Amino acid sequence: MANSVDRLHDTWLFIDDDHVLYRAGTRRVFQRPVRHGANPLVAPTEPWEMALAWNSIYHDPDTGKYQLWYQSYYEGDLQDRRFGCVVCYAESDDGIHFHKPELDLFPFADRAQTNIVLLGSGGHSSRYCCSVLVDVHEPNADRHYRMAYFDWTETDAGQRPGLCVAFSPDGIHWTKHPRAPLSAIAYGSSGDEVPLTTQTDRAWAVPLSMSDATDVFFDPVLERYVWYGKMWIDGPDGRMAWKHAMGRTESADFLDWSTPELVCAPDDEDPLHVEFHTTPVFYHEGVYICLNQVLDRAVGGGVIDVELMLSRDGRNWQRPFRDEFFLPRGAAGTFEGGSIFTNSTPVMLADEMRFYYGGYSAGATSADDRRHVSGIGLATLRRDRFAGIQPLDRTDLVTQRQPVEGVGQVTLKKTSLAQVRAVELNADASAGSIRVEVLDAAGRRVPGFTCQDAVPVRGDSLRHGVRWQQRQLTDLAPGDYMLRLHLERATLFALRWVAPA
Repeated sequence: MANSVDRLHDTWLFIDDDHVLYRAGTRRVFQRPVRHGANPLVAPTEPWEMALAWNSIYHDPDTGKYQLWYQSYYEGDLQDRRFGCVVCYAESDDGIHFHKPELDLFPFADRAQTNIVLLGSGGHSSRYCCSVLVDVHEPNADRHYRMAYFDWTETDAGQRPGLCVAFSPDGIHWTKHPRAPLSAIAYGSSGDEVPLTTQTDRAWAVPLSMSDATDVFFDPVLERYVWYGKMWIDGPDGRMAWKHAMGRTESADFLDWSTPELVCAPDDEDPLHVEFHTTPVFYHEGVYICLNQVLDRAVGGGVIDVELMLSRDGRNWQRPFRDEFFLPRGAAGTFEGGSIFTNSTPVMLADEMRFYYGGYSAGATSADDRRHVSGIGLATLRRDRFAGIQPLDRTDLVTQRQPVEGVGQVTLKKTSLAQVRAVELNADASAGSIRVEVLDAAGRRVPGFTCQDAVPVRGDSLRHGVRWQQRQLTDLAPGDYMLRLHLERATLFALRWVAPA
């Protein structure tokens, strides 16, 4: 951690202790998003929509318009196999009420107009997934929208499965890139032997490759497109396709992708029958956050709940909240009663975080069940409130003068405040208060900025102003300082550094 405020991230999340020097008498509390009362927001209504779940969404910050792409599965009599698993499109002005436009792109049976915007190749197996990103700064207007998906491609050596991409000027009219697959993907039967280095006759047997689920995002730190997703790992006997872990690959141009690497796998704390279905990641306020789809093959054909994982570098992952799912399955029989499918495109609004997700009423492989219920729902969380720090109910140690109840403190790592005008807290102090004091680099209290000088923060707000009775931060002499936050029956979620006007 540098000893100056990171201007790229003026908000410090207390989802972990990355910014914390130490804390006393506190605990971290996990927050779960709230499902929207109108769920599912999008349900199967068209003949080609037998089941839908996988999705990607974009919110235009200028117009407020929402664009939604979702995978639609159809199991029936098809003269054209390309329609077995298609990408459909919907849009909304508020992110709640979605409209499926009738487009003159891909007719289905007797319907001349549909909301289908991309077909599969009709190869050995279905086209899969629809991860869409928007880059308005791309000089080529025909590539403002870019989609990554899995499909089969005819090559000189026959059909090959792997990553494919398409580009669009508007998110509706798509052009598939002719070069594919861009990243080879393993495909075959579980229990296959790992190929020898001398073998050339098993092109579909690709150890440590990404798998068929694709969720990409743009990493602003690396300035690269990054794809995190499921990667097959080998079993106890060394045979392939035992269970899925988390793989990673990156690209500077969306076309040339690095050799995939394994970055996280189920461990001793996971039941043996649990694996990672796929692991979409997004980057928010200095943290890589993964909405990990935890697949339990021992229940109902493979049910999925969503675990929140995090990383500060994108390669070393923490799983501090594995005991409580971020987005658990819904009630039995509902569209989300069996499996939850997340994406890498949450919508970050000023006061709210929106997580759009797909759901199946049964296990992850049940899309071809005609009794199946599916749809796309929404869960929301107040801005930056993934997790917070709050005091213990009671702290009583022999080194204390006396026991304390509902009181704790968080001391942050030292940092330069030269470019800081003020501090804001994202906190719930409706049952208590927070006082902030300033310590010098050696940990001594600064006169005028002590706990006794601080104006108590009270109430519940995303933007509490921090004040002292007689002083302000701009009065401090140059140098490094530490903030100490005294919590009394309050929960601290994030801190924001306010730069000079």
